[in-house]
Amino acid sequence: MLILCLAIVVTALVPPLSAQSCWRDTVCTGPAQASFSGPWDRYNYSPPSRRVKPARILSSSNDYISGFPSPAILSGNGSVLVFDFAQEVGGIVTVAYSAQGHGSLGLAFTESKNWTGEWSDDSNGSFGPDGALYANITSANGSYTMPDAKLRGGFRYLSLFLLTNSSLTLDVFDITLEISFQPTWSNLRAYGGYFYSSDETLNRIWYAGAYTLQTNAISPGTGREYPLVSEGWMNDANLGSSASSVFIDGSKRDRTIWSGDLGVAVPSILVSTGDDVGVRNTLQVQFDFQKSTGEFPMAGPPLNFYGSDPYHMSTMIAYHDYILQTNDMEFLNTTWDKYKLAMTFVIQKIDSTGLFYCTGANDWGRSSQGGHNSEANMLMYRTLVSGSSLATWAGQPDLSVNWDAVAETLKTAVNSPKNNWDASFGAFKDSDVDASIHPQDGNSLALLYNGTLTNRTASISAKLMTNWNDIGAAAPELPNNICGFTSSLEVMGHLAAKQSTRALNLIRLSWGWYLNNPLGTNSSAIEGYAADGSFGYRATTGYSNDLSYTSHAHGWSTGPVSALINYVVGITLTSPGGKTWALKPQFGDLDSAQGGFTTPLGMFSASWSLMANNSGLTLSYDMPMESSGLVSVPVPAGSKAIVILDSVNVAYSYDHSIQAIELWVGGGAHELFISYD
Repeated sequence: MLILCLAIVVTALVPPLSAQSCWRDTVCTGPAQASFSGPWDRYNYSPPSRRVKPARILSSSNDYISGFPSPAILSGNGSVLVFDFAQEVGGIVTVAYSAQGHGSLGLAFTESKNWTGEWSDDSNGSFGPDGALYANITSANGSYTMPDAKLRGGFRYLSLFLLTNSSLTLDVFDITLEISFQPTWSNLRAYGGYFYSSDETLNRIWYAGAYTLQTNAISPGTGREYPLVSEGWMNDANLGSSASSVFIDGSKRDRTIWSGDLGVAVPSILVSTGDDVGVRNTLQVQFDFQKSTGEFPMAGPPLNFYGSDPYHMSTMIAYHDYILQTNDMEFLNTTWDKYKLAMTFVIQKIDSTGLFYCTGANDWGRSSQGGHNSEANMLMYRTLVSGSSLATWAGQPDLSVNWDAVAETLKTAVNSPKNNWDASFGAFKDSDVDASIHPQDGNSLALLYNGTLTNRTASISAKLMTNWNDIGAAAPELPNNICGFTSSLEVMGHLAAKQSTRALNLIRLSWGWYLNNPLGTNSSAIEGYAADGSFGYRATTGYSNDLSYTSHAHGWSTGPVSALINYVVGITLTSPGGKTWALKPQFGDLDSAQGGFTTPLGMFSASWSLMANNSGLTLSYDMPMESSGLVSVPVPAGSKAIVILDSVNVAYSYDHSIQAIELWVGGGAHELFISYD
């Protein structure tokens, strides 16, 4: 069989932005241009047009040949051309051709190079073959456009092949992909946030994560069908929303709102693409399909799965993160009673021990769940603490005090050696009765959500490192697998514990390994992979016998996006919308970093650069004028610092517990110079 491959460079051969429109009949409501522009734009994977075309060839020996031969010729039964879009894409393909003879043209799609050929990788969920689409060739000149229901949400490679009982030659002279994701944006590169540092790998990873989230923003009429089709695929299901876009779990599949993913995806969306409208639409679906008991769906329509306490609480935490970032008090007011019902649903599961007893045991894929599980208890602790903030914003201070008190009782209980803390190991065990596993998720969340005692953070962070291999952090609670979701939590956990170099190394190790993998998309964040470096996440657990089912663009794996902004650049909001904020950079092993994001209040950005010989740094920031914040900068222990703000020597306080200088500042654009000896 003849196999040739063409590749498509999505930044070339496209019309100018002025000629672009939004997806199909969607009203364009997205931003016209990016909030920040600079040298970091070259890392942005999003195409400048909603229509993209091919550019290079992959030979039968998998070596690229430069140039785009036109026309590309298929000749005879079984002949194949594999078109490579050079990165993750998704949408509707149109193929224009001239033909001599009769037969069928087949189209097959894959995210990974491993499965290119006459069969698409697996996406339908029934594990029957996805197979291919077929177009009848009956005329000398023609074109084929995929049916809308056959939209392919995530792929890199498009294989074209011929089936014929006679002689057939096909000259393919044009291929166009109409991008379907981020449906309300005419300018797909109009991000609300940015990141840029002295580390090329981290820059690429940040933008791959942002792009992953963008490919997860879809029209709610293009979800995966349920009940699942037995073969082929159908992406025309309604996801329970009449809005223009929502966020789903994966571009290729499941193309459904899975609430557990939101805990990682929402903070990263809000500081990268900045699509707060899509986030609100997604959360609204959760409220619309909330049960009368207060329970949120684990997966929204058309799946309508329930029975997951961890995913229920992830929705509640994501809701807090959205309100904090946007100050959307109208949404808070219209959903507040339902939120309180959701809180009642989980608070009643805190028993006489002070611990949360998980009865909704469906979860992200860990080997077991239920009872006084550590992960569930850390989620419950954060749900209570974030709920307390929401109660304050909603004007119910008594409720805030009550939820804080419950949170402190739970924190004391879960940290007791009689319950979940394993003093002999120096980390949390999986539950109060299971010391055989010290989970990645529970221990990472303990660090991230401040669910443990301060004097234990160093031990927990160090113990998490014992799960690392050469390509990532294997999850003890899902043996032999590296999961982008729990690894995201671990990255943020190390940063919360002030182990910044450790966190950066894990990002480079895991996300860098995949981004540079010649078999991957080279542009997105994968759902997970086997600890031996093979694709087929969770294949050893029976999740799927088809290794190609793994999603290569999954929102739950985008933790580095928010981590690099909130911890490394160091900007976090401390009141809704950013009226107050904190700037607490962590340097790790970097020389410089900068980044920013946009809220309805305005643009927030900061940039820091270290001086040679560890003698000081320059810290610039630009925040909305009507805001104020706390700047906290770590300095070497025992050093004497001089702080100059906008060329004026200023006084500062020193926090000995974190070895940082601190000062309260106003909004606007300012430059801080700090020297120490």
